[in-house]
Amino acid sequence: MIIRVAEKAVWLTAGLFLISLVAVLILRFVPPVYSAFMVERYCSGLFASRGQTAIAYHWVDWNAISPQMALAAVAAEDQKFPKHFGFDFESIADALEEIEEGGRFRGASTISQQVAKNLFLWKGKSFIRKGLEAYFTVLMELLWPKRRILEVYLNVAEFGDGIYGVEAAAKKFFGKPPSGLTKKESALLAAVLPNPIRLRVAAPSAYVKLRALKIEKQMGNLGQSYLRNIWSAHE
Repeated sequence: MIIRVAEKAVWLTAGLFLISLVAVLILRFVPPVYSAFMVERYCSGLFASRGQTAIAYHWVDWNAISPQMALAAVAAEDQKFPKHFGFDFESIADALEEIEEGGRFRGASTISQQVAKNLFLWKGKSFIRKGLEAYFTVLMELLWPKRRILEVYLNVAEFGDGIYGVEAAAKKFFGKPPSGLTKKESALLAAVLPNPIRLRVAAPSAYVKLRALKIEKQMGNLGQSYLRNIWSAHE
């Protein structure tokens, strides 16, 4: 009996691994129809008293996105993106140290980790979800080039209430395609990424404006050659 249960567990684990591997391989080349976060948001709206939140999402390829937007996302969320293998252990250690000293918890997720959870997982904090997040992050780093990870990130990240991806955000907030986003506009979009429900692009608070200015400064410090180095090193 115990042997049979163990055998079934092994086959189940192997099956789930194969399914996840195939899914990640397919999404290396095929745009995702939707992300897990989009599905979760839509389903939660079915039971919400305020009604269903409309989901705005339309995939655009890398060449249709302003280089300024790509640079702004990296400057705001993960400046070590070209160098790490999915995890920024230094930032994780700093965050843990702050918690031990009585400070507030702050996120230390890389862009790769954010893509993993947005695309495949659910919101919330648990050891199971963090373990799966790490698993999918490693798979993506092994199977996708850095540019693909950033391309998917810019397409599935939430920039406002139900507004997913840079195409929907550019049309909604600036009335233009993502290819036409300026440095200032890109920095403003990147400034709301930590919390796109509370932080607003259309009516930016003083905090968002200041954060956008800091992102612009970092973009200038990094320069466009920063991103070009990513592609030449990882493709």
